[in-house]
Amino acid sequence: MSNFKKINPASGAIIMAVGIFLYAAIEAFPFLNHVLGEVFTVLLTIIGIIMYALLMCQFFHKSFLVPLLNNPVNSFLMGTWIAGVSVLCNVIHKYFPETIEIIQVIAFVNTLFWVLFIGVCVYNFKQLLKDPRSHLIHGVVLLSTVATQSIIIVWEELFPFVSSYFMIVSISLGALFYVLGILLILIRYLRNTQWSLTEDWTNTNCIIHGALSITGLAIVTSNLLSPLVVLFIWLFVFTLLLIVEAIEITRAIKRIKLLGWKKGVLTYHISQWSRNFTFGMFYAFTMAMHEHSNYLSHFLNVFLTLWAWVVLIALIAEVGLLVEARYGFFERKRLEKVV
Repeated sequence: MSNFKKINPASGAIIMAVGIFLYAAIEAFPFLNHVLGEVFTVLLTIIGIIMYALLMCQFFHKSFLVPLLNNPVNSFLMGTWIAGVSVLCNVIHKYFPETIEIIQVIAFVNTLFWVLFIGVCVYNFKQLLKDPRSHLIHGVVLLSTVATQSIIIVWEELFPFVSSYFMIVSISLGALFYVLGILLILIRYLRNTQWSLTEDWTNTNCIIHGALSITGLAIVTSNLLSPLVVLFIWLFVFTLLLIVEAIEITRAIKRIKLLGWKKGVLTYHISQWSRNFTFGMFYAFTMAMHEHSNYLSHFLNVFLTLWAWVVLIALIAEVGLLVEARYGFFERKRLEKVV
């Protein structure tokens, strides 16, 4: 294992977050979309190849794989690998449709990994339901839903011959994973009255609304439900987003008061990419729903314009935190001024 450069198993979340921006929200910025979209896609593809190559090197080492699989919570991180590849396939197909045959092969292999991941999910859900209090359960378990619905969206775009029955079964499986995940999260936070918002509420809990957003997008792209039903799903997701992000804002304020700006909210952690993904996915869901119906047309036009900026600014901020954590640019500037 020491011969390989180690990489965090959640690294697929970076591909998910940047990819969903290129897939949807970038269209609100014509210059970025038409001038730089292909460049960003190539860069993301290169980063993805390097990242997944490193992950595969680690995957076949017991010192990495065994602890990951034996942890019934962290093992769900493999969902970022599948969802990351799915989103990357969608982005490449968007900007380079002539590569569809290559993308189809990648998507097919990704589907095989997803089938294996389902087995891991089923086993670990059983383990967690037996004794939920023995593990610190959080939003990462909902990556089971995210990975599943991401596969549906790829199928709809690259394999239109897949039957609607199979689509329904797969979307329903993702929905079942969501119900189980929410149940486990509720058990953790409702049964234990000693948890702290500043320390025990995790970044990945934003997947509570993100997993539903990608479920909604899968339903829209598959044309399985009427526009009115999809609208009610969107309103429910929007309500969850407001609730969860209100908790996040409250948590941020408490952490700033307790730890200061730097340690409270401006310290990089790879789990923060989950927020960028969920923001981008809600934009993608909203855009797809708006294109398929006339409900709330004026409101959604305004909302999409504003939310695109939220997605972009959040993405730029996260990249800034990553650069600062990697190179310490701002910290060096501060030390130079002190000297």
